[in-house]
Amino acid sequence: MSEWVLGVIGGSGLYGLEGLERVSKQSVETPWGDPSGDLVHAEFHGVKLVFLPRHGEGHRIPPSQINYRANIDALKRAGVTDILSLSACGSLKEALAPGAFVAVDQFIDRTFAREKSFFGTGCVAHVSMADPVCRRLSGLAADAAEAAGVETVQRGGTYLTMEGPQFSTRAESQLYRTWGCDVIGMTNMPEAKLAREAELSYASLAMVTDYDCWRSPDADVDIADILKVMHANTAKAHAVVRHLAQRLAGEPRTLSPQGIERSLDTAILTAPEHRDPALIAKLGAVAGRVL
Repeated sequence: MSEWVLGVIGGSGLYGLEGLERVSKQSVETPWGDPSGDLVHAEFHGVKLVFLPRHGEGHRIPPSQINYRANIDALKRAGVTDILSLSACGSLKEALAPGAFVAVDQFIDRTFAREKSFFGTGCVAHVSMADPVCRRLSGLAADAAEAAGVETVQRGGTYLTMEGPQFSTRAESQLYRTWGCDVIGMTNMPEAKLAREAELSYASLAMVTDYDCWRSPDADVDIADILKVMHANTAKAHAVVRHLAQRLAGEPRTLSPQGIERSLDTAILTAPEHRDPALIAKLGAVAGRVL
């Protein structure tokens, strides 16, 4: 059995995984509330997988109301070592046509209505987010996308996370292009921040469904067109997970070259005698190693 335990967070259009073995469901309670749904445990080539539908079964939870803290806490409790995020996105670059996959390596967080940290009054912590994804896992995910037959796989790119649930105005879309952003979506933040606080390696494959609304003065985001591309992307996403698991099965897991598993070593500022016992109890799963 591999030492990898791969958590897969599925976004729009991806509510389960196919072709896996030993499939079972687990209901998990967290001190942060309920996660988006039951965890689906499975294996492929001896690698343990834990799947979580980000929007819940049947896509019932909008981006701003996803309990990101509960989702990450639940995956940590399930023994996950690495998280692969799969999510639909809009393209802000001509070269990234619908159907392209981007192995994101940077984020701009424009959300404002979400809980973004496990820490707070009673236990203050500041983790580094300079390099917000695990470079090793991101590279392996890009390899898997190419092996799955995705024609355009861009290694690296900036994902702008907007609050939603509405799509961008044309002015916003054009502004984000001047910032050098590659894709736009609604879900990867604060997910990536919380994964880092939980000392979990995180990578994101953003699957392009549309060109947002910057491309012409009379073209906007069309849900019908998005759904068509999303269906094709979903089939490829299933193949990506299988190829990634097969690759992970061939090599033992070592600590992340970036030291992500020790992100909290110097992050907590609150002296032990001033820490809130109730908050410390809630942090047991994500930060118990240092608390």
